[in-house]
Formats: sequence, structure tokens, C-alpha cells
Amino acid sequence: MTAFAHRHIGTTAEAQRTMLSAIGITPDAEDDPIDALMREAVPATIRPTVPLASSLPIAATETEALAELRTLAARNSVRRPMIGLGYYGTITPSVIQRGVLENPSWYTAYTPYQPEISQGRLEALINFQTMVSDLTGLSTANASMLDESTAVAEGMLLARRASKAKSDVFVVDADALPQTKALLATRAAAVGIDLVERDIAGGEELPEELFGVFVQYPGASGLVWDPSAVIDAAHLAGGLAVVAADLLALTLIASPGSLGADVAVGTTQRFGVPMAFGGPHAGYMAVRQGLERQLPGRLVGVSVDADGRPAYRLSLQTREQHIRREKATSNICTAQVLLAVMASMYAVYHGPDGLRRIAEDVARKADALVVRLREFGMAQGLAHDSFFDTIKVVTPGDGAAAVRRAHDRGILLHLLDGGTAVGISVDETTTAEELGAVAWALAADDARPESDEAVHDRPVDLAGGTPLSGVPDALLRTDDYLTHPVFHRHRSETAMMRYLKTLADRDYALDRGMIPLGSCTMKLNAATEMAAITWPEFAQLHPFAPAEDVQGSLAMIDQLEGWLADVTGYDAVSLQPNAGSQGELAGLLAIRGYHLARGDEQRTVCLIPSSAHGTNAASAVLAGMKVVVVATDERGNVDLDDLRAKIAAHAEEIAALMITYPSTHGVYEHDVLEITAAVHEAGGQVYIDGANLNALLGHARFGDLGGDVSHLNLHKTFAIPHGGGGPGIGPVAAKAHLAPFLPGHPQAQRAEHAGGFVFEGGPVSAAPYGSAGVLPISWAYVRMMGADGLREATGAAVLAANYVAARLEKHYPVLYTGETGRVAHECILDLRPLKEATGITVDDVAKRLIDYGFHAPTMSFPVAGTLMVEPTESEDLGELDRFVEAMIRIREEADAVASGRWPAADNPLVNAPHTAASLIAGEWTHAYTREDAAYPVASLVTDKYWPPVRRIDQAYGDRNLVCACPPIEAFA
Repeated sequence: MTAFAHRHIGTTAEAQRTMLSAIGITPDAEDDPIDALMREAVPATIRPTVPLASSLPIAATETEALAELRTLAARNSVRRPMIGLGYYGTITPSVIQRGVLENPSWYTAYTPYQPEISQGRLEALINFQTMVSDLTGLSTANASMLDESTAVAEGMLLARRASKAKSDVFVVDADALPQTKALLATRAAAVGIDLVERDIAGGEELPEELFGVFVQYPGASGLVWDPSAVIDAAHLAGGLAVVAADLLALTLIASPGSLGADVAVGTTQRFGVPMAFGGPHAGYMAVRQGLERQLPGRLVGVSVDADGRPAYRLSLQTREQHIRREKATSNICTAQVLLAVMASMYAVYHGPDGLRRIAEDVARKADALVVRLREFGMAQGLAHDSFFDTIKVVTPGDGAAAVRRAHDRGILLHLLDGGTAVGISVDETTTAEELGAVAWALAADDARPESDEAVHDRPVDLAGGTPLSGVPDALLRTDDYLTHPVFHRHRSETAMMRYLKTLADRDYALDRGMIPLGSCTMKLNAATEMAAITWPEFAQLHPFAPAEDVQGSLAMIDQLEGWLADVTGYDAVSLQPNAGSQGELAGLLAIRGYHLARGDEQRTVCLIPSSAHGTNAASAVLAGMKVVVVATDERGNVDLDDLRAKIAAHAEEIAALMITYPSTHGVYEHDVLEITAAVHEAGGQVYIDGANLNALLGHARFGDLGGDVSHLNLHKTFAIPHGGGGPGIGPVAAKAHLAPFLPGHPQAQRAEHAGGFVFEGGPVSAAPYGSAGVLPISWAYVRMMGADGLREATGAAVLAANYVAARLEKHYPVLYTGETGRVAHECILDLRPLKEATGITVDDVAKRLIDYGFHAPTMSFPVAGTLMVEPTESEDLGELDRFVEAMIRIREEADAVASGRWPAADNPLVNAPHTAASLIAGEWTHAYTREDAAYPVASLVTDKYWPPVRRIDQAYGDRNLVCACPPIEAFA
């Protein structure tokens, strides 16, 4: 085992032999301790005859990997970004960087589906929702989106659902961000939406029929204008108005809600989150009253716990695609929680006054730049008199030359209008000296000072700038925002540090113990892997910086793409999708594009097993496909007879089959090669969902199983942290014939996967390389594990799952196993017999696990009434045994209820979890003791996690929807 793999994999060779003995395997003395199990579990038909991942370099030590990353980082040039276009320099307060971004209590947490142990994250997210709702002037905001451009696309789809208009026309602002226009074209073409671009700020009339209109506010060119008349016109036509708004600008200018908008979207990147070469950043979406139940993604709400005290939890349609599947309104399954937390804490730390001061400072800089440009005789070149932070200048000479002059001064500008104009965006990091250099670079030759020294001698006079000179009086904001006490209490670093610590202590993350979530792979996120993401050479890059400035990042991306292609058996990889759901969509769009390019327009049917992840069906619909469900057999495998029947029934219409391998039931299907061959014979393509790649890596490859395309969850198999529900990255990998149809991007530094049509190669994320800022994590993971380490990790994960299954099968039936009786990397424990025998439900078991100091496994997916357990390779034998002991003791407690020792309505299970307050407040009247409640096993006496709230009433919260910060009195 390599040096780093030894640190990453929790079980030692001795522990693995103990575990193998427990599951009935005695390996030969000379045999690798896990190979015997893998030979049993993995079907012989898919095991390779030659070593895999031959192109991966020999595993590096942690020191060596960091040194290589330093070399790559040194090839990047960090210049002052004044490109704008949705990405800005920002100052991350050190207390937030260290207290959130670099704190494993925040970055190793999981999505808050178990709200009782997620109250800290949920409070941070409700702060985020309140911040967005207040600034946009709309009643309800969700808990973040993936980025601004995808948020606009979701806004377009929401408008289509909610509008009463029969039209397929969606009007797009000509002054929208270019990456948003490109992404809208990708998404609209797939679902039959007709995009119509209009210069709406310039007075160009709207079409007579439409279902929605999209406005950029302020515009990409910097123009600040009043879109209320356009919004009114859209409403008269029966459509909805979607406005993409800059949150910092909204501290000074009228909110979208006050102008009549139905939906506001955008990014929170400039609220303390580094540009990071494009992400991850938290997008946002807010809606007017009446559209709450149309919101995609996650929504945090307030309910009450068993004691009637306020408590946070996820609301309404969360994970609705798992319930509604092909009828889901969105395929988004993740968010950008870690980044949303950072942005919300930026607002908490600065408060409304601080945010306004930052905005005024930015506006003052923009005004001072305009003053200097006028001094240089360029008044006629200014495109707009109304602006906030962005100036468009029609250049008197060669615009490209002006951009080069600025570049030589360490400043990045961007060309507009074919090189005849230049855009300049200022931010809180811009200096007076830099503004002087920009003015010098833009000035006409006869006005520009001849000596370079003159630039440094003449910084722009910021004291003379006025903060609101570019904002029309009628658009000045007059209403309050961020009035809740949480945005006023934490001004000192001491107070902020303690607030972050208080919230973190309310949560359960990997730094406390195992999170055994099936289908989610909560594995170690090593500190060395995380180290590089805050280095300026990676964190401070603008996603549209010129290629010459980002050679180190491009080289790292090349290496990672190559490694991922090698270990999966594919020919090309795109790292652009910034979530697994976006990777699914990208892969299906590639398949659709391939068929269209061949003239097979009728191929629109996507076959999906009934056990599949819900996002599969939703993604297929968003790719313009029709879902046909394929049955599964009693072992949880694809029913071959039903598959053949469905293929025969749809013959020439088959576009694709989506399967997960190992299956969603956690089993290696022996007939996978027969399944993929049947689809290929029918002319279809095979999409293999990469959610369970942690059970296959190093032992088989998707491309060798008949896969044509797959997405890979870097936040599962490749060590990027879940961060409380995001960031996630879902790169898409494909065979050569689909490579031209992988995501492209109009602002990419180089041509990617060239050869497809505009639609087939369009972007699925705002930035060319998606959430590139966290790619050093997966690069470091692969580099330090090496091919052998990746293979060993898979074997350790499969062993851990089989050990748990074997230890617990006498207490809880294991629902699905392969033909040899083995599971893959996860096992499904069937709790339905327990309920029938004792009345104890899967919810009761999940909540009781909190009292034992555990996060519950995945509940009721893919089968209702079950727990899906995935222990991963990172957990040691002691932790696995601790979980097994907890589950056995819980079974004994349930039996005590069945025997009548404890009443059905009053026992430790139905009352779980137990808070410290519930144990000491008032007289103890329960049928069980305080010790039974709090310390069911002796180890908890010295190391106890106390949940901050009791069991939360989910239904109450849905009936009484509150999705913003409740008043302090509610907690009295």
C-alpha cells in the first residue's frame, strides 16, 4: 500500500483479514487479503485480463504532490481581473476562510436530510435565503443554485411551467452575460423553447406572444436602467419576468421585486467567495409569493420539534425528482452549500451598512474612472451614463491594443463589439493605481501620457468620486434590507468566530464520525488534497483570463482529464459539469446530438430501470427524451426479458439506456455485457451512471462494459468534500464517437472536443471548466493514490460493506445480493419486517442512531422502509464495529417494545433523538431511564454528540411555510 493510501484507507491488512474471516473468506497467505473477496463479488465476465490505469504515474507522497501543484500554480499569472461578466475580485474575511472553507466541521458535512443533526448548516442557509430575499425584494429564496447561468436556465423553465401563455417563446436580453446566452441556447433547444433576443433596454419591442422574458440587471455592458415597463409588458402577454441581478448592486439600486419581477436569479460569488477560475460559487433564485412550490433545488424552512421549539429543516419539494422522476420540474439534486454558507457569513459579518459601504466604494471607483477617462478626452467613448461597477468604452483606436497595454500592467480587461469597445469592471479589490493604469491604457495615443512612469504618478482620485453618480435617481433603493438581528450582532472577529463555532457544534460531520450513506460515498477528504484550493494562483483566477495566464491550471486539467479517461475506459472527458445532475444532462445531450448528427431525429426514447436514481429520469426529460421504465427482478437487477420487450416495442426510437453500475441496489449485475449489447444492437447508446464508481475503480471500467458515456461524481469517488450539500462536480466521460458532442464553451481558453454543432457542443455550466477551483482536490487524490491505491480503496470499500452486511444480516435482512451472496460497496438493510414485528419504523431507527452518535444511512432509497449503508474505505474497523453494535442494540430495543417491556408510544426509539435539555428539564416520566435515552452504550459517557433539537415535525413545516430567519422571540 502506498504511503498516502495507507493514510486514506482506514482498515489495516490485519483488520482486513479479521473482516474477511467474519464474512467467511480465508485468503491464502500469499494472496492480497481482499482479492479473494473481489473475485467473488465482481463478475468474472467484466474483470480485466490486463492491469488497468496504465497511464497513471506512480503514486506521489503528500510532499511530492504539493510540490508538483506548486510547480503548476507557478505557471499561472495572477493579474487584477477587471473583466467582470459575473466574476469579481472579492475579499474573503480571514475568519470565514479559516472558520468555514478550511474547517472540516463545515466542509465534510453531508446534505441536511437528517435535520436534527444539521441545525448549524440549516441556520446558515436560512441566513442565505433571508439575505437573497431581502436584497431581491422577493418573498422566498432557495438555499442556492449551481451558478448564475444555470440559475437563469432554471428560471426559464420555471416561467414556462408557471405561465398561462401557450407560447414557446422566451425573450432574452441582448445585454445578458454571453455565457448565459450560450447556456440558454443549449437548454432551450433540448426542450423545444424558442429563444428570441431583443435589445430591450434600447427599446426594441417584445414579441406579441411569449411565456417569459429575461433581463440582466445591471446589463453585461454595465448599463443600469429601469426594466419595469418591459416587465409589465411581459405580464400583459401572460408571461413571467426573470431578472438576473447583482446582489452588491442591489444594496444601492431598486430591487427586482420592487420593479415587478416574478423571479430573480444570480450569483453570490462577490460576497467573499474567490473567483477560483470559475467556481464553485453559490447561485441564487428568489420568487414572488405564489411561486414557492415551483422553486427548483432546496428550500430551508422552519418547523417545530417534539417540544414545540422552532427548528430548521428542508421543505416542500426537496429531492422531488426522486418522487416524481420523469415528471420532476428540475434535475438538480445538489446545491452549493459550502459557498452559500460563506456568502451568507459575508453578509452576517459586514451587515447591511458594511455591504452598502462596499457597494458605494465600488461605485465611487467606477465614477472616478469615468472622470479620468473624460480628462483624457474620451467622454464620447463612454457607452452609458448610468452604471454601477462596469464601464463600456468605445475605443478611439485598436481595442485589442488597449487590452494588451492593460495586460502588461497586470490588469485584465475584455474586448467587446468585435474589438471596437472595451469593458471594465471594478470591485472591492481594485486600487486607485490600477484605475489610473486602465485609463492610460484606454486613452487615445495623443491623450495618453508618453512615459510609463506617468501611470504610477497619477492614480485616480477616489476621494473625488461620487458613489451614486451613475445610478438614476428613480432607481435608487429606498427600502431596508438585512434587518434581522443576525446581520447586526457579529461585527467583531471574536463574535464571528464564536458564531461559526456555535453553528458547527450543532452539526454532525465526518470530523465527528462515520456517515454511512448509501449512494453517497462520504469518504476522507484529506487535508493535503484541500491545501491548494486557497492558493492565490488557483483561487484568484478569472474564468475568462487569457490562456497565457492560466497555463498551470490548463495543464492540471489536462492531466486530470487524462487520468479520469484512463480509469474509466473512455476517450475524452469534460470537467465542465458542476454537479452530477449536470453531468447526466451533458451525457444525454451528447447522445441526443450524436443521433441528430446522423439524421436519427426519431431516437428519443431513454430506457431507465425502475431502481435508478431519480435524477436519471429528470435529466432525460430535460435532454428532450421520453422515459420508458424497465423493470427489475427480485435480485434488483435489470429484468432482461422486460428490457428486450421494451427494445422491441420501441425499435427505431431507442436513443439510450441509463443504468447505474454497480446497480442502485448495490449489486454487481452479472448480465451487464448482455444488457449493453442489446441496446447497441438496437442502435442505442449506453449511459452508465457513475454514482457507484467507488465500487469499481481499478477493478473494471465503464468503457469496457459497453458504456458510451458516463458522468463521474468527483464529490463521491474522487474525494471532493460534500460541504453540507455542495460543491459537487460531475464531469462527463465519453467514447470517441461522442466526444465532439461533449460540452463546449464560447469563452473557453482553447477549443474543447471540437466538431459538434452549436447545440450539441453547448455549455452546461457558466464557466468553461465548471468548478475548477476545487479540481486540485481530485488531482491530488489520484496523484497520491496512484493506480494501486485506487484499486486498494475500492477493495477496502467493498470489504467494509460486506462486513457490515454479514454482521447485521441476522438482525436485519440484507435485501439484495449478487449471485455469490455478496454486495458491492453498499448494502440495503430491510427494516420492513422490523416494523411488522415491533411497530418501529425506519424513521425511528434513523433518529435513534443520533443518540448513539451516528448519522443515519440513506433512508427509503431505493426501496421504501429500508436503510442503505455505505461505510466507504476511509473508516477503520473500530468505527465499523461501533456502528454494527449500535444497530444490534437498536434491534434489541425494538424487540423490547414488541415484548411489552416498553410501551409502543413511549420508548427510546419513538422519542429519539434526546437532547440534553429533554433529560434534565422537569420530572422524568418515561417508561425507560435517562441512561437508556442518553447512554445506550458505555463509550458515549466520555464522547457524546448532543443533538440541539428533538425530532422535527416535517408536516407542520410544510403546512406553515416559513423560509426566512424567524424572529428571536420564536426561540425564547
